[in-house]
Amino acid sequence: MSQDGPQDRYAGRALAGGRYQLRDLLGEGGMASVHLAYDAVLDRQVAIKTLHTELGREQAFRERFRREAQAVAKLTHTNIVSVFDTGEDALDGTTMPYIVMEYVEGRPLGSVLDEDVRQVGAMPADKALRITADVLAALDISHEMGLVHRDIKPGNVMMTKRGVVKVMDFGIARAMQSGVTSMTQTGMVVGTPQYLSPEQALGRGVDARSDLYSVGIMLFQLVTGRLPFDADSPLAIAYAHVQEEPVAPSSINRSLPPAVDALVARALKKNPNERFPSAEAMRDECLRVANSLHAAAPSIVPGTPAQSGAGVGSAVFPPVDQSAQAPGGPVQTPYQQGPYGGTPAPAPAYGYPQQAGYQTPASVGFGQQGIATPPPYNLAPQPGGGGGRSNRPVIIGSAVVAVLAIGALIVALSLNSGGDDDAKGSDSSAGTSTSATAVEGHRDGDTSKTVETTACTEPEESYNDPSKIQIPDFQFKYIDSVKACLQAAGWKVKVKAQDENTYGQGTVMEQFPAAGTDVDPKDMPQIQLGVSTGNPS
Repeated sequence: MSQDGPQDRYAGRALAGGRYQLRDLLGEGGMASVHLAYDAVLDRQVAIKTLHTELGREQAFRERFRREAQAVAKLTHTNIVSVFDTGEDALDGTTMPYIVMEYVEGRPLGSVLDEDVRQVGAMPADKALRITADVLAALDISHEMGLVHRDIKPGNVMMTKRGVVKVMDFGIARAMQSGVTSMTQTGMVVGTPQYLSPEQALGRGVDARSDLYSVGIMLFQLVTGRLPFDADSPLAIAYAHVQEEPVAPSSINRSLPPAVDALVARALKKNPNERFPSAEAMRDECLRVANSLHAAAPSIVPGTPAQSGAGVGSAVFPPVDQSAQAPGGPVQTPYQQGPYGGTPAPAPAYGYPQQAGYQTPASVGFGQQGIATPPPYNLAPQPGGGGGRSNRPVIIGSAVVAVLAIGALIVALSLNSGGDDDAKGSDSSAGTSTSATAVEGHRDGDTSKTVETTACTEPEESYNDPSKIQIPDFQFKYIDSVKACLQAAGWKVKVKAQDENTYGQGTVMEQFPAAGTDVDPKDMPQIQLGVSTGNPS
């Protein structure tokens, strides 16, 4: 890599009172530069990422960046680039935040892919799947600690000389989302448009499943040598993530089996509820498919195919049971209609609309905190959809279903006898969701999936307003630990039972407000949880 870049003037300079001596420029991007450096205290080589000066002008950003680096430093895994230190120093009269990382002798995954593209047209499928599985192993660890990467792409994945995968830059994208003035003044875009999930593109709250979408984009690129969505502008790319269906990877690389098409299609679902439920689940599928492959060289089709990839996932994976994804009542997800993942407006559907006739947003526009503010979803049946037939049977059938549903609700409420709990710190509400009678197919939840009480008593501060806090992430945690956390903080809680037997009895499946939502601690909303009964839906 050329050493003539503008940041190369820092080679030979020192940081942290002379402890770190900057040497060769290893890489440079729109937000930061990375230098090889020498740690004089521990006598070792390290990599130091120095953020560009415009990002270091504001104290608010530097503090958020420091907190993110502290969180990332707790991640320890073979497939994660370790963070050793962070700080800020004055160079040429400006404050420069920096982060000290493990020095990885190797090259970015993008460089490995470029070499494979030159030689055989794309990365061999088994190699791509195993690399993706290692990336997912790293994400599984970070997601367990509540840390979403937000910027998964080949440029943030390193390959050592021995072929070990290393994921880096955890937490930096989140720090970039602080909305500091310098970012908007310089026109910076948070994240990389080609790899953004639809919820990121829409500026909504994200969770671990957003990373899985980005991994799906990366896997598509590895096995085809191309991106599923690319255009001349970030706006057009964001629009494609929200509105367009990707083609099947096998329409570009004819050597790929249907299982690879299905895996990618599921990862790239617009609705997070329809993607893999966790990094671990997607990793298992990557390894299963890799082990089933017969070695075959990529067979790339010239040009851009017109074949759509819509429906490929449902042809191999069973349809998602919506009742298992969405508890009844007021429990909601961060993907309902509402700006930036905040308190959503009332909506008749749960999550991204699933009904026939659902229309995606008509336009996408850039905003400070995201890339879009969509118009309301249209959930009404579309004209002409019934071919001119009378809809009277549908109306009558809907009325019957509604009557039965209301009757069932009345029975459930009478059985609960006040099971929903509006009192602070009370345990009674949880009993309605964890004491269901076991039936065939019942599964117990994992009691080891816990949340610390400090997540509620010492919650994260809002990135946008220091007077507010962020709602902790309770999803997929066992209800007992969640109850203890909520009780310790004295927060109100309401629990609803949800039949599902994938995660098991007592597992929190949904929460509202969503994790990461900014709230005023002086006016805390009621925490609403959907908790698994462990019974089949």
